[in-house]
Amino acid sequence: MKEKILNHKKNGLAMLFLIILLYAAGIGCVILGGNLSGRSGSGLLAVFLIVLGFIWIAVGWIPLLGLKILKPQEALVLTLFGNYAGTLKEEGFYYVNPFCSSVNPAAKTRLNQSGDVDGGSGKPLMISYGGAALSSDGSNRKISLKVMTLNNSRQKINDCLGNPVEIGIAVMWRVVDTAKAVFNVDNYKEYLSLQCDSALRDIVRVYPYDVAPNVDTTGDGIADEGSLRGSSEIVASRIRNEIQQKVADAGLEILEARITYLAYAPEIAAVMLQRQQASAVIDARKMIVDGAVGMVEMALERLNEKQLVELDEERKAAMVSNLLVVLCGNHDAQPVVNSGSLY
Repeated sequence: MKEKILNHKKNGLAMLFLIILLYAAGIGCVILGGNLSGRSGSGLLAVFLIVLGFIWIAVGWIPLLGLKILKPQEALVLTLFGNYAGTLKEEGFYYVNPFCSSVNPAAKTRLNQSGDVDGGSGKPLMISYGGAALSSDGSNRKISLKVMTLNNSRQKINDCLGNPVEIGIAVMWRVVDTAKAVFNVDNYKEYLSLQCDSALRDIVRVYPYDVAPNVDTTGDGIADEGSLRGSSEIVASRIRNEIQQKVADAGLEILEARITYLAYAPEIAAVMLQRQQASAVIDARKMIVDGAVGMVEMALERLNEKQLVELDEERKAAMVSNLLVVLCGNHDAQPVVNSGSLY
C-alpha cells in the first residue's frame, strides 16, 4: 500500500460559504413558492419551487460531511466505498467527497504512552486545557504525526547467563506512512507494543547483567566486556534497530530507545547483592595488601639505608608480620610490649 497525499483539497472555506448560500437559496425557494401559490397561472412553478426548496433543506446537510479541519501534525486517512482515496496530511480546511469515511483502527487503543494514557480503566481519556475538559472517546479518526513516547511495562527476562533481570524501556516513535499504518497491520499501536517486547527479549538474552568472562555479545566470536549495566547505550541502540526492522512495514519510525529500569529479579536480588559486596571486599582487600607490601618494603629499605638496626632474617620476618597485621587489620592495632628477647 502506497501513501497518496491529497494536497489539492484545501477549499473547505469556499465550499462552506457555497453550502450556506445554497441553504439560503432553498429557504428562498420555499418562501417564493408560497407567495406564488396564491397567484393564478403560477401553481406549477410554485409547487416546483417549494418541492425543490424542501428537498435541498432535507438533504443539504450531506455536503457538510465533506468539510475536514486538520491541525498541525495530524493526518486523516480516507476511503471511498472501501477503496483507499488518499490521506490529508497538512494543516488546513479541506473539502472532500462527503461519502468518504476516515479510518483509524487504533483510535480507541490506549497504551501507556505520552498523550494516550487512560490508566487501564477503559474509560475515555480526559484531557484538560485551561480548565476545559475534552473527551477522547475514539470518535476522532485523526492520526497523530507527533513524536510519541511508549513506556511499556517492565519485563522479566533471563540474560545470557540465565539470571532473571527486570528491564523497562521507553521508545520514541511516530507515524511516517499513514497508509501502511492503517492498512498493513490491524492496529499499529498494539503492533508496536508487541514488537517492542519481542525486540527487548531478543537483545537482552545476548548480554549478561554485569561483565562476565568468555561472553560474546557482538557475534564476532571474540569475548568482550559488553553488559546490560555497563553498555546501556549500545544495548539501547541495538534495541532501537531491532524494533525499527520489525515495524518498518507498519509505516512507523523509531527515533530512540532508552533503558528506563534495570535490576535483578527479586528472587535473586539479595544473592547478587551479596556477590557484588563480596567482589567489592575482595578488590578492596587486594588494594590494601598491595599497599601494605609496598610500605613494608619501603620501611626495610629505609632502615638498611640509615643503618639504624641490624636485622637478621628472623627479625625481618617478625617485623614484616607485625607491619602487615597493623596495616591490613580492620581494627586499630593494640601493641604488646616485649621486655625480653626473641631468642
